[in-house]
Amino acid sequence: MQPLLLTPSGKDYLWGGERLKTEYNKKINLTPLAETWECSTHPDGPSTVVVGKYAGKTLAEVLQDNPEYLGSKYETLKELPVLIKFIDAQSDLSVQVHPSDEYARIHENQNGKSEMWYVIDALPGSKLVHGFEHDVTKEILRKAIDDGRLQDYLHYVQVKKGDTFFMPSGTVHAIGAGTLIAEIQENSNVTYRVYDYDRVGKDGQKRPLHFDKAAEVLNMKRSGNVRQAPRMVHYYYGCSRELLVRCKYFETEKIVVTKGFSFSVLDSSFQVLLCLNGEGGLETETENRPLRFSKGSCVFIPANMGRCHVIGQCELLKVRC
Repeated sequence: MQPLLLTPSGKDYLWGGERLKTEYNKKINLTPLAETWECSTHPDGPSTVVVGKYAGKTLAEVLQDNPEYLGSKYETLKELPVLIKFIDAQSDLSVQVHPSDEYARIHENQNGKSEMWYVIDALPGSKLVHGFEHDVTKEILRKAIDDGRLQDYLHYVQVKKGDTFFMPSGTVHAIGAGTLIAEIQENSNVTYRVYDYDRVGKDGQKRPLHFDKAAEVLNMKRSGNVRQAPRMVHYYYGCSRELLVRCKYFETEKIVVTKGFSFSVLDSSFQVLLCLNGEGGLETETENRPLRFSKGSCVFIPANMGRCHVIGQCELLKVRC
C-alpha cells in the first residue's frame, strides 16, 4: 500500500482561462483550460496515477482492484464519494443549480451535488452568485429570464482570496470572472443551467438551458448569510490548521506547513491532499522515501495508511470523508 500521486483530466469550457497551465503547471493540451479534475473516479474525467506500481492506471481502476483503499465506510462503492477540482474562471460561469441525491438518483442515475469552494485567488471586484436576493417562484424566474433580468433576483457576494463557501444542493449559484477556486463536491456531474447570457458553444448554437428540471430542485427562498462563520486557526510547532467545512459528505481543512505536520489515516476512510502553494513531501510508515509534491499536486492516501508526516513549506487542503 502506498500514497498515490495523481494527474488530472481537463475541461475546456468556454469560460475558462490559462492560469492552471501557467501557474499550476498543468500540461494538458486544451485551450482554454477551465477545470482540472484532480481526484476523480467519475467517467467524465478520471484522474490517473503518476508514479509507483500503479503508474498509468486510472484511480478508478486502482480502486476497483483495491476497494479497501476507500476504507470500511466506502469500500462497497468501489468509487470515490467525492470529486476534487481546480476551477479557473476567466469569465462568468452559467447561473446553475445541482439536484439533491434523491432527485438525481431517480432522474439522472447519479448522485446529487453539494459542494464547497475555497477561493485561491480573486481579482479585485470578483463576485459570485449564492442564492436569491428575494423569495421567488417558477413564474417569476421564467419571466425574468425571458426579459433578460434574472440578475435582479440573484444574490451577489464580493469575494477575496481565502474565502470559503458551501453550496448545498438546490442552491442557485455561479462562479464569477476573475476567480481561481478549489472545489470539493460529491462525485457527480449533474448540472442544470438556469441562465447562460445567450452564449454560443463550439457548435455555433446557444448552450442549452434546463429550466424545467432546475425549477423542480431550486431552493427559491431568499438567501441568508452565505459567508462561513469566522474560523479558528490552531497553531502548532511546524504548521497551522483551520477547519473550513464539515458536512455529511466530507470535511476539509486548510493546513499551512512551515516545517512539518503529522496526522493519521485510519481504516474507516481515505484522505486527500491538494497542494495550493509551495512544495513538500509525504512520509508514511510503508515507504522508504517521501513522496514529493508541489503546487498543484494532488495525493490520494489509502485508508489504513497509519501515521503520515508532511515535510516542507506548503499550503494544503486536506479532505477526508
